[in-house]
Amino acid sequence: MMEDLFLPAINACIVVLGDIGRSPRMQYHACSLLDHNCNVEIIGYQETEPLEELCRQHSKCKIHCLTPVPDVNFTPKLKLIFKTIWQSLSLLRALFSINRPKFLLVQNPPGIPTLMICYFYCLIMRSKLIIDWHNYTYTILALSMKDGERNLFCRFARWLECYFGGKADAHFCVTKAMQMDLNNNWGISNVTVLYDRPTSRFQPIDLYKKHDIFMKLSKSYSQFRAETRDDLEKMRVKESTAFTQKLHNDIVQYKADRSAILISSTSWTPDEDFGILLKALEAYENNALQHSQDFPNLLCIITGKGPQKDEFVGKIERMKWVKVSFVMPWLDFEDYCTLLAAADLGVCLHWSSSGLDLPMKVVDMFGCGLPVCAYNFKCLGELVKPHQNGFVFENHQQLSEHLNFWFEKFPNNANINATKQVFIKHLQEFQGLRWRENWNTHALGIFNKYF
Repeated sequence: MMEDLFLPAINACIVVLGDIGRSPRMQYHACSLLDHNCNVEIIGYQETEPLEELCRQHSKCKIHCLTPVPDVNFTPKLKLIFKTIWQSLSLLRALFSINRPKFLLVQNPPGIPTLMICYFYCLIMRSKLIIDWHNYTYTILALSMKDGERNLFCRFARWLECYFGGKADAHFCVTKAMQMDLNNNWGISNVTVLYDRPTSRFQPIDLYKKHDIFMKLSKSYSQFRAETRDDLEKMRVKESTAFTQKLHNDIVQYKADRSAILISSTSWTPDEDFGILLKALEAYENNALQHSQDFPNLLCIITGKGPQKDEFVGKIERMKWVKVSFVMPWLDFEDYCTLLAAADLGVCLHWSSSGLDLPMKVVDMFGCGLPVCAYNFKCLGELVKPHQNGFVFENHQQLSEHLNFWFEKFPNNANINATKQVFIKHLQEFQGLRWRENWNTHALGIFNKYF
């Protein structure tokens, strides 16, 4: 990479018509471009804090915040029209305030109005347009439309997405299945598959770091606090959480009767059915109550923000739980990485509106060495290999069976040791390729055409 330091710096622009802080892949693109001597300007909404690396390199990286769409008392259709016009004008204003970029990298979805605006901007400024396909806009819109993909607006969105998407100079996508679909059904052939990979932030951690994150979270969430101070009062223990304890010689131990930790992250959107998880946990609860000596208490941690969170919280509160408890924190990036590595099993309920994208949360969990139960859909096999690095399920019964298998006689079930060793082996192989190396191998050559 050293030779890049001697290249003349070029200007690059990244457009995210969403929250920059919750668009990790586009932030990783920005970090990689900064590593290769680019001046990067990012356009998007800033609802959460971006990665520290982007803030540190402020002299070469500028973030242009779009003005949020005002909340107006219109009908749903008029709201959609108003939102499109507002975002178009806001995006145009931001684009014409930056230095002319050599190339513009845009995230899709959302493709409306992004692709059209970015195409005409690049045409006027003679910049190269590169699209990073994460999914399809029209399939996401179809989730909220009465007639689904047959809806007139969805069909129009698909035409816009196909027409302006096909005019880009280069393309990235997240799966081989999407690459094939873009080629066969959209006539876009110059697509490079760039799999999501974990950054070096997502790593397995030792028990000392697990204790530290539990101690930190215990200050805000009672579920992480020790239930009794007996050990402390006997002067045998220096610090204690619900899961770990630090002795006076600074040795950290797991508690023998600790709860198991199940973790999931979500944006609380329609492409994740948390009803499946709730039913599976209810089944686990019933089974655990009948066989209380064989199954531990289970702490279910669900991180993230989104529109369906309040509805899920309401459902939880209406049920009586004995063996299962919940905590739904909003974590900063560092704590999120650490907590993933401290959990016992991950759950992913993402099912993909197109069936052609892969959940980055699973990539993050694998980076931390955390096995995953993932909802099965068309191309999930490009990431999750059943009984090699995780489990797949298609309904709550199957998920419940996996939970019962994994947590029976927790944490000392000799019957699943062989499965755990297989998981560890494959997860370590996955961790051997991180974002930076993968980007340098598969993406740098595309950008180099415009360097």
